[in-house]
Amino acid sequence: MPPPATVPGPRYEALLQLLRTSEALWESSRVFFSSWDLSPSQFNVLNLLFDRKDGMSQTDLSRELIMHRSNATGLIDRLEKRGLVIRRADAADRRVHKVGLTTQGRALMRKIYPRYYQAAEAVLGHLTPKHAEQLAASLNQISANASSLSNQMNNK
Repeated sequence: MPPPATVPGPRYEALLQLLRTSEALWESSRVFFSSWDLSPSQFNVLNLLFDRKDGMSQTDLSRELIMHRSNATGLIDRLEKRGLVIRRADAADRRVHKVGLTTQGRALMRKIYPRYYQAAEAVLGHLTPKHAEQLAASLNQISANASSLSNQMNNK
């Protein structure tokens, strides 16, 4: 790791703007999903499960959500109480619980998706498809860099 900088580098402003953007997107998502009495994190669970007919283990869900298992368990508990997800013992390993969407959860997602896609276009519609792909690639790299830095700091 390079020595600590005493003044911001040329990328510092971009990082600050990325953090501001992240906060603005989270707040916008919070307001958007409140129409269905969901949090953005609850939507993320439902979204991850939508195309997985066999569901996902709670451990895999927490990894995909990049959150501690206990936090994922709380999200799943709340969604299960609403009848949107169900837990089932994994046939191959009864110690593992798979989480899947219920019919009600799947129906809710079908209601949300058209408005969600429309909102995504409203937020990013000024970008050309090529620019959107480049942005996604850049954000993936930034995410990987941040994860790597976090891992380095945790291993000290």
